[in-house]
Order: sequence, then C-alpha cells, then structure tokens
Amino acid sequence: MGKVHRVFLVDDHPILRDGLAQLIEEDPSLNVCGEAANVEDAAKRLELLRPDLAIVDIFLEGSNGIDLTKIIRDRWPQTRVLILSMHDEAVYARRALRAGALGYVMKQEVSRTILNAIHTVLQGRRYVSEQVALNLKKTAPEKESEDTLPGRLVDALGDRELEVFELFGHGLSRTLVAERLKVSVKTVDAHRQHIKEKLDIKDATEFMRRATLWVEVDKGEEGGA
Repeated sequence: MGKVHRVFLVDDHPILRDGLAQLIEEDPSLNVCGEAANVEDAAKRLELLRPDLAIVDIFLEGSNGIDLTKIIRDRWPQTRVLILSMHDEAVYARRALRAGALGYVMKQEVSRTILNAIHTVLQGRRYVSEQVALNLKKTAPEKESEDTLPGRLVDALGDRELEVFELFGHGLSRTLVAERLKVSVKTVDAHRQHIKEKLDIKDATEFMRRATLWVEVDKGEEGGA
C-alpha cells in the first residue's frame, strides 16, 4: 500500500465535518488526522499535525477560510488547501486561489467530487468546481475594466469587508449582519465605513444601492442569500 495522506478538516458545523470525514475515510489512501471549528483552533492543531491537506470552509466563526489559507501558505507551505463553499461566484474563488488555495469545491457537489478534488490537489494541480470554473472564465481580469465594480471589489476590499458588503446587498440590517458574522454591530459599522471610503461612497443610501447592485447585477445572482 502506498502513502496514506493526512487530511485536516476546518468547518464550524460538526455535522458537515462528520459527513466529510466519512466520505474521506472510504478511501484507504486518505486519513482524517484532525478537525477544528475556527481559525485560532485550526492554527494550533496545524502546527502540531502538519497534514498534507487542509479542507477549509470559506466562512468560519469570527473569520473566514481565506484568512486561514493565507496563514497556512505562510507557515506551513507543504500543506495544500482545498476550499469548500456554498458560493459559486468567481470573486470568492479568485480570492481563495490568490490566497494560496489549490482547490475550490461547492458544498453541493461534495459527495460526488470531493475524493477527485482531494487527489488532484494533493498532486499539486488545481481543482475547481465546474460552475465556478465557468464563472472564473466569464469574469477573467482581462475582460474587466479597471472601473467596473467587480474588479474594484476584488482589489480594494478585504475578505471580511466583501462579506459585509454582500450581506447588506441581500437586504440584511446591521444587527442581522452582525449576527450572521458573529461579530458586534460596532464592528459591522467599522467595516461599512471602510468600504465607503475605499469605494468612494458618500452616504448610506448610495451604500445600499451599490451593495444591492453588486448582488443583483454584478454577481449575476437571481435570488437572495
């Protein structure tokens, strides 16, 4: 039997971690060596375990998987990263890949694609869900004007700022945004102010209009969150 690759799971939903672990353990060449629910806990355990692969949910309590991906890239470059996400938008996939992830898989596709994705990433090759790949192609940087909102968002806003902007675009209030991200309303207000400054937005009305436009038009969504 060849090498058994060690896989570490990072997701704040225990049920999802359990289901993912069961799928992975069906492959005799893979072993789930540890789990974590947040970035802080994951960093501590990754330092001890040094796995071959970390499978990371893009949204985590108090932070996000892109932040953790950057930490892994800087501290443990031998550990490859595969991102799991509910979102097929190119902007999130592009950010994840820029941060150092080699794979980006939709959670809806996990049961039928995860093993292929894992082995592809372990071989040092990129794996991206089919719909995400199509969206990346449609919004390739060379097709974007520097003045377009999608291009400016990718380059100007931080990962958490983009999350805040999108949630407001879905019509959530300050309180609901704070609850969704598990942060204080004061923190949400600070993010909103930074977004306004970076995108040169003058007031709250323009902020909501631009956030809504981002969700409904620039991202090409047909529904809500």
